[in-house]
Order: sequence, then C-alpha cells, then structure tokens
Amino acid sequence: MATRGTTEEILGRWLAGQRDQFIVATKCFAPTGPAPFDRGNSRKHIMSAVEASLRRLQTDYIDLYQLHGYDPHTPIDETLRALDDLVHQGKVRYVGCSNFLTYQLVRAVGRTETLGLARLDSVQPRYNLLFRQIEREMLPYCGEEGVGVIPYNPIAGGLLSGKHAREAAPAAGTRFTLGNAAQSYQDRYWHDQEFETVDVLAGLAAEAGVSLVTLAAAWVLAHPAVTAPIIGASRPDQLDASLAATGYAIDDDLKQRLDEVTRGYRMGDAPR
Repeated sequence: MATRGTTEEILGRWLAGQRDQFIVATKCFAPTGPAPFDRGNSRKHIMSAVEASLRRLQTDYIDLYQLHGYDPHTPIDETLRALDDLVHQGKVRYVGCSNFLTYQLVRAVGRTETLGLARLDSVQPRYNLLFRQIEREMLPYCGEEGVGVIPYNPIAGGLLSGKHAREAAPAAGTRFTLGNAAQSYQDRYWHDQEFETVDVLAGLAAEAGVSLVTLAAAWVLAHPAVTAPIIGASRPDQLDASLAATGYAIDDDLKQRLDEVTRGYRMGDAPR
C-alpha cells in the first residue's frame, strides 16, 4: 500500500514538458486506503482515484482510464455513469476495463449503448501461448464490435523467456517471487505441463532463429483482434526481445505448429 501510485509519480515527473506527445493510461479498482469505499468501482472511489492519478501524473487529463477489475458489489450503471461524467468533464478521453469476463464486458458495453454513455473502448485480458481461452468468445466479440484488446502477460510472467528451470525454485526478483502477485503467478504457470510446453516452444523458436520472447510476443500481436500487447521488464535490456516482435512476422507453417502445441490452453484442458 505504501508504494501504490509511485509509478504514476515517476511518470508524471518524466512527462513534464512533453505530455501531449504520449498516450497515458492508468486504472482504478485496487484498494487505496483502509475504508470500504477506498476500493472497487463505486462513483466515490472512481472520482477520488482519478483525482489522485491526475495529481500524481501532473496532468489535467488521462487518455485511457480503465477499471482494473469487475466489482460485483457496485451496480454497473453507477460505474458507467461515473466514467461518462469524467469523459464529459474532460478529465478522461476514453474508458476501458481489465480482467472482465466476456459476459461482463458484453453487458457493460450493452448498458452504455442503452443509456447513451461513453462506451468501454478497450479491454485488457490475460493472453499468451499458455493461456488462450479468450479466443473462444472475447476476441471474436471484440473483433466484431471494435473493442480494442490490450493483452497483458504475453510472455506468461517470464516463463516464456525459457530462462526458468523447473528443477529450481523461482528466482528472486522475478514475477514469481515479487510482491502480492507472486503466488498467483506460480499458480498460473509454475507447473510441469507448462515447463514441458515451454521446452517444445523453445525448440520451435530455435528452428526459426528467433528469441522465444520475440516469438511469444509476435504470436499475441498476430491475432487480428489484438491492438497491442503490454510488455514489461525489470531491466531496460529485457525490452529488446519483446520490441523485436513488432518487426517479426510468423509464417503460416510456424503459426500452425505453435497453435497445435498449445491447443489445450485454448480449449480449457489446462486452465490456470
């Protein structure tokens, strides 16, 4: 809790004098204090959270403001009306969501259309070669309706780097050991089946003469419904392989082999 908002503060200082050259996106939903109303998607929390983000970012508007999660305790109409107000106030340009199930996204978009509110223009789901379930409903829906898709975890928290060994404990300083989400990442990916799949994928990457990270990110980017994957790194040099995906085109044969190797992660045979 003590470090929450620090990234926005750093970004705000860096953006000084060049704000209009960049698209800035941030989120609300997570707890920001001890009170029950210091979290979730209520009007009170959204309005408080956006003001705090604007202050930390040292800007008077946010390009894309997203709901970080679905709040079953707040009526969706209350949430959507609050977002619409922010758009009309000029504090937010566009709105989106993250970690919504397909039915939750469809319902939210439908309510904005019924009520004449600012539409959720983007969704941020988890998507990678080891988690493909959103191909079944969410991606087709977003493609048809023009909802932007900004997937996170394109390299599965780093497992698709091929640098982790199943015989050893997760290395310190990685997604699998840092912060409150470490256990979630282990639950999602740190399993024999995933390691076996990564071994096969690493072999395909070697055949293609490309980094496994580049291949994994390029595979996500190649889906026609995907706008842009979210990449992350703990060191600047780690960005190189992910950024290389923008210039790498997967040929049809390799795409088919990748899809075949990871088919079970699409059908839900290996859900995590």
